[in-house]
Amino acid sequence: MLGQIAIIAVGLVAAGTAQPRSGGVSAGGSITFAERTEPKTLNPVTAVDNVSRDVLQLLMADLVHINRRSLRTEPALAEKWESSPDGRRYTVHIRRGVRFSDGQPFEVEDVLFTFQLLLDPATGSPQRDLLMVHGKPVQVRKLDTDTVVFEFAEPYAPGERLFDSIAILPRHILEAPYREHRLGETWGVGSAPGQIVGLGPFRLREYVPGQRLVLEKNPYYWRLDAAGQRLPAVDRVNVLFVPTEDDQVLRFRGGETDLIARLGAKNFEALARRDGGYRMEDLGPSLEFNFLMFNLNDLAGRKLGAIEARQKWFQDAGFRRAVSFAIDRESIVRLVYATHGAPIWWHVSPGDRLWENQSLPKPKRSLEKARDLLRASGFLWDASGLLHDKTGAAVEFSLLTSAGNTDREQMATLVQADLRQLGITVNIVTLEFRSLLDRVSNSLDYESCLLALGGGDADPAPQMSLLLSSGATHLWDLTHKQPTTAWQAELDNLMKSQLVATYAERKRLYDRVQQIVAEFLPIICLASPNVLVGARKGLAGWQPGILPPYALANLDQVFWSGR
Repeated sequence: MLGQIAIIAVGLVAAGTAQPRSGGVSAGGSITFAERTEPKTLNPVTAVDNVSRDVLQLLMADLVHINRRSLRTEPALAEKWESSPDGRRYTVHIRRGVRFSDGQPFEVEDVLFTFQLLLDPATGSPQRDLLMVHGKPVQVRKLDTDTVVFEFAEPYAPGERLFDSIAILPRHILEAPYREHRLGETWGVGSAPGQIVGLGPFRLREYVPGQRLVLEKNPYYWRLDAAGQRLPAVDRVNVLFVPTEDDQVLRFRGGETDLIARLGAKNFEALARRDGGYRMEDLGPSLEFNFLMFNLNDLAGRKLGAIEARQKWFQDAGFRRAVSFAIDRESIVRLVYATHGAPIWWHVSPGDRLWENQSLPKPKRSLEKARDLLRASGFLWDASGLLHDKTGAAVEFSLLTSAGNTDREQMATLVQADLRQLGITVNIVTLEFRSLLDRVSNSLDYESCLLALGGGDADPAPQMSLLLSSGATHLWDLTHKQPTTAWQAELDNLMKSQLVATYAERKRLYDRVQQIVAEFLPIICLASPNVLVGARKGLAGWQPGILPPYALANLDQVFWSGR
């Protein structure tokens, strides 16, 4: 996905270097952090979950990278680049002498191969949507041994930010499984460490299911610090699988881990009040948005009759609006985030000051308006206050959320209590995250789900995959690849049009996108958390960012000082 946008700077960019290591430095050593779940895959082509992406950020590298703190683009595998005056063509010059983690040379052919994989519909990559403009894929060709040309059918508004977090893959490793249609089975979490090859600062050393993942320094990593020393500075990164936030906090406080992120506000405040040999930072609003969605998929032939029967409620925009009016977002921010967050009514958080539609109303909670909407849709209440539909069926549904995520579990409980006041019975079901993803993305065996998505960039382009009816992460309805409603058709048109417009026009188009999401509520957005992170005081050079992977944003440059 693309990174966060601040200013689109197109043109020649000089290569940057990391800060030098100097006096008091303890060379080598290891850094340990915890993740709440295991990665679903180590394949960048198909990865969508946060943990997989966190790990892949350390194993892989992109052509152009968005600095997670400054929010500006900076050179990575591309040493420099130019754009044509019409904004349709990008000429990218790759670094010479770079090697993959197995020692094989990085070449232009690896770039061509990577984009071939991403553009092939058969691979099912969620990044494909970012590479299409009005249905036409970007054309990628080799100019010479060091230069690749990317050409769009029309001007591409996000500019070179496109290249952020698109991992450049090794053709010499993945071409055979791709040709043999085995790419989807390649680089799973059970792969032998030597099979997974990248251009990032680390490479896989060990994977122990249910316990840990260990990365070791990539001896061929291309980046140097300002003193000319090869990065990364540390020898090893240990990723522990710790299923609950409370356990993660205990390990961090006890010195077992060195970094902590995706932290709840209550635990953040408890840590910040202590002098425990670490420092805590509140970086302000994130681009993550928590939302409730209903299952709007076509379930024909899946033997999910009970869910199909309830879909007539979910498909009613009046019902979704009533649910939205009944939810007390201010209480969610106060009780879940201890005010380290913000209520939201659509998918663009207040942290995205460049693109948020600030003219849209942010309605207060109103059970009265919710009841009026339900009455207009034919619902009624019995003598005990329970809500029934036109056929007399009680309105009751299950709400999935991820087990071990205390914030989301508490949020689900608050939603349950709010909807109970409307006479709606909500049954919370917590699942391990990979099981939850399987329900939402594959079996479609769910009624509603409380999830969060993290914005990879403030720019609208990363939302293509979510908002387009054909998008790979169009989560509320993955079965219809064409619009089934007039508002979805308008969303498709707006999102495709904004990709080729000037900023002023894009802003107007994307303002309308937000208005549609707020009005028709394909997802009912609830709240965005602040970015809350912490690190051991001995870690020097640490610069967390407001974009994922937050505390891991520049782990290749971090080193131990004063040990």
